[in-house]
Amino acid sequence: MSVAQLSAMPVRDAATAHAMFAYAQQLGGGRGVTFRLPPPEPTTCCGRGCNGCVWEGFVTAANYWREDAVALLNGNP
Repeated sequence: MSVAQLSAMPVRDAATAHAMFAYAQQLGGGRGVTFRLPPPEPTTCCGRGCNGCVWEGFVTAANYWREDAVALLNGNP
């Protein structure tokens, strides 16, 4: 397990985001680092593939969460 692997994990949807969150939590737990809660999954998707879909926002938020997690794991609060 490494921070580099966490940084390289793709986040494209809920499943890949949850895998990344779990991997980060394992890394953090092993190093005594705690993170803020991951972003919640959207509950308002209409399923029409809208431009600016709430899932796009979730993926963006998940990537920002990862950036914060990587910074904490690297000792940069």
